[in-house]
Amino acid sequence: MTPFEIAQNAEKALLYEVVTNPKPGLVDPADRGPHPDMNVYLFVDSSLSLRKYFVQAANIGNNFNGKDLRQMFNLLRQVGIKAEKKMFTATHEVNTHKGAIFSLGLFVCASAYCQNHTADEFTVIQKMTQGLVEHDLGQKSETAGEKQFLQYGKGGVRAEAEAGYPLVRDVALPFLMHTTGDLNARLLDTLMKIVSEIEDSNLIKRAGNIEVIAWAHQQAKKYLTLGGYQTEAGKQFMLELNQTFKERNYSLGGSADLLIITIFMALQKEII
Repeated sequence: MTPFEIAQNAEKALLYEVVTNPKPGLVDPADRGPHPDMNVYLFVDSSLSLRKYFVQAANIGNNFNGKDLRQMFNLLRQVGIKAEKKMFTATHEVNTHKGAIFSLGLFVCASAYCQNHTADEFTVIQKMTQGLVEHDLGQKSETAGEKQFLQYGKGGVRAEAEAGYPLVRDVALPFLMHTTGDLNARLLDTLMKIVSEIEDSNLIKRAGNIEVIAWAHQQAKKYLTLGGYQTEAGKQFMLELNQTFKERNYSLGGSADLLIITIFMALQKEII
C-alpha cells in the first residue's frame, strides 16, 4: 500500500465516522448533538483540510530508517502542529479534529513504517510515544488533559498511545471484525462497545466529574445487551440516549477518536 493510499484511508475514516448516525453526544448528519457550533459540513471541511497532513505523516513513516522511533514521532508532531492550524482555519477556530490529528496521525505514520519493517502499528506507536505522559503532563494545568491528569491521575489520549491503544487493538477492532449487517449499524455498535470500556476524557470534562464514566459504561452495555442497532429495542434505546446526552450537554469526543482509528485500521486490514 502506498503512502497516498494509507493517507486516503485516514481521510475516509474521518468521513465514515461523521456520517455514522445517530451517535449520542456527537455530530452526525441528522443532529449536531451538544455541539451548537458544529455541523456535519464543518467536519467535512475539517477532514479535507487534513489531506496534506496525512500524506506527510505517511511519508514520514515510509522514509524513516532510524533506530529510535521517538524521533519519528517528533517529526510527526512538527507537521501535526501545522495541520492543527490549518484545521482551525478551515473550521473558523472550532475544534473538530484536534484529537484525531494526534491519534490518526500516529496510525498513518506507523502504518507506512510497517510497510517497510516487520512490525505492527500498535507496537510501533508504543515505541514512538515512550515517555510521553511524563514529558507532556503533570507539569502544568492549562489544557483539559493536563487538568485531568493532575486531578484524577488519568493520562488520557497520551496514556492510550503509550500503551499502544489496547482498547482499539484488543476490544474495538476484534468486535468490529465480528459484526454483521450494514456499515452504519456495525460502526454504531462498535462505537458503543468503545463507550462501554473507555474513560472518555471529553465526557469527564463535560460532566465535571469522573462518576459519569460508570454511568456511560452502564448505558452502552445496556444498548449492546438489547442487540445493538439492528434490533428495534436497541434502536429505540439509542434514540433516547441521544436525547439524554443533548439534555445533559455530554460529549463523547474521546470515543469518536477511537472509533476513527478503529475504522482506519479496519480499512487497512480490509475488514470493512
